[in-house]
Amino acid sequence: MTASGASDWVEQARALAPLLAAEADAIERDRQLTPKVVAALTEGGFYKLLLPKNLGGAEVPAAVFLGVLEEIAKADASTAWCLGQCGVCATVAAYLDPAVAHEIFDPPRAVLAWGATAGEARAVPGGYRVTWRWHFASGSRQASWIGAHVQIIEPGGTKRLKPDGRVAVRTLLFPVKSATFHDVWDVVGLKGTGTDDYAVEDLFVPEKYTALRDDASERREAGPLYKISSSMLYGLGFAAIALGVARATLDAAIETARGKQSRDLKTGMKHNNVVQATIGRGEAKLRAVRAYLYSTLAEAWRDLEAGKPLTTDHRLALRLASTWTIHQSAEVVDAAYHMAGATAIFHAQAFERRFRDIHAIAQQIQARDIHYESVGQLLLGLDPDSTVFAT
Repeated sequence: MTASGASDWVEQARALAPLLAAEADAIERDRQLTPKVVAALTEGGFYKLLLPKNLGGAEVPAAVFLGVLEEIAKADASTAWCLGQCGVCATVAAYLDPAVAHEIFDPPRAVLAWGATAGEARAVPGGYRVTWRWHFASGSRQASWIGAHVQIIEPGGTKRLKPDGRVAVRTLLFPVKSATFHDVWDVVGLKGTGTDDYAVEDLFVPEKYTALRDDASERREAGPLYKISSSMLYGLGFAAIALGVARATLDAAIETARGKQSRDLKTGMKHNNVVQATIGRGEAKLRAVRAYLYSTLAEAWRDLEAGKPLTTDHRLALRLASTWTIHQSAEVVDAAYHMAGATAIFHAQAFERRFRDIHAIAQQIQARDIHYESVGQLLLGLDPDSTVFAT
């Protein structure tokens, strides 16, 4: 990927802003991306940004993916979230037989989605049988294939283990028509992600449609992108989405302050010292945390490109940066929302939806406070309770 090619993807994402702005109300109302938005994302190749080049994907550097998500989130967080979720799902192709990967990802509107890690499947001759219900399948309403993460129960009743003694979690892939979906997505923010539950009943999944995701023993691609775990890519991507939401909210606050009169002042809102300081602090915080996120990723990426492994120190730094970015972005949104006064509470304004969206982002697993605890444990020479540093 050349420098110009990388910037082209970000520019193409930025060019979607008018469409996303026009469709945002429908996305929120219908709790899913509109056909126009899905078409723009699929036809533009955005869902294949992280797909290996060997399989027809773009295989862009991680920082380019973050830049795309950041731009799209400025216009609509739900769209960015679906792309972030399903985009990372496509990295499973690096662990699949090429023929299977082509079957799943070659169709022009191919989208893979999946839910949270849970469930069990029984090992049977030729594959696995599974009956389970999974949650939090963002983007599943536009998906053509669905994935499910399961622990494998061997014929003798024991759980399959990895060589290091940890429980093996395998990803099963099957067409969406094989699953039953349950509309449970009645939420405060990120309403348009369609993050439904889905279930299967005694479904047989052949071995070739499964993968030991994030495990080097099954990885078929050597690129640096596939040496970053999907969990870490989710954390980085969702941090970029938080940055986009915060940037758009602060920009809206600045625009509001430039033109709004205050009942308590003879002059406009922009002459209020508190408003000025709030905007200045928000700008400093947002610029600082953005630089922190991208520079931390750049340092790890340089080592990966040089053929070095992703170390525990890299994982610590990436996890800390992504979690902190989400939290600091939420603070910027809160300050901008409060500063805008009563203007911010109206649906027609630029604040209300973003306020709800950023707090939905901050509730997600990638933003949980336990990450700070795990980082602290590592820095103190202890084994972390969380498993996010294990791969």
